[in-house]
Amino acid sequence: MNSNNRYDVPKATMQRYPVYLKALRKLQSMGVERILSRELSLFVDIESTTIRRDFSFIGSLGKQGYGYDVETLINTFDELLGVSFDEKIVLVGAGNLGRAILNYNRWNHVVGEIVCAFDVDPNKLGEVSDIPIYHMSELALRMPEGCRIAILTVSKNVQETVDKLVEHGVVGIVDFSSEHIQVPKHVIVKTVDVVSTIQELIFQTNSFR
Repeated sequence: MNSNNRYDVPKATMQRYPVYLKALRKLQSMGVERILSRELSLFVDIESTTIRRDFSFIGSLGKQGYGYDVETLINTFDELLGVSFDEKIVLVGAGNLGRAILNYNRWNHVVGEIVCAFDVDPNKLGEVSDIPIYHMSELALRMPEGCRIAILTVSKNVQETVDKLVEHGVVGIVDFSSEHIQVPKHVIVKTVDVVSTIQELIFQTNSFR
């Protein structure tokens, strides 16, 4: 696969690739080895024509009437997205939102799992859903080897926390903090802004009145 392909894929298409990957891993776990676009369409609720167009950006992955090899698709998406089913993820901030994320039960067939969490409040240490929660002061000692991704749900000392995560090898952050943070150029931050999402949703629903 041409390494430049990932830069030629439209943003909307790239956002659907993780959906396909999750579905394909689920199908593989069910014993499915080959699937047609119309069958996958029913599974992910995306039009089969859209699926075929999305797949066309990353090469000739299937044949008409023959379908797609599930394992080949999974390997292709793994390479394109740069993810691993064994990806180790840490969560920082074990408050109400952090604990809700730790209790979330849909990590299977996505990109690995949260292996531990950190917090500065001694009262929040322990375990949630068998996931250990350590004190932030133990970050250097407890940080999983090879961990690159962190979920950030803290509301205080956000920049300081980000700096520590980057110092210990984190290069991707899912940020729920709603604060502006600065990171080196090699670090990617994906901000989850619930308020903005609600505002966008209200605007869109009002347009149908």
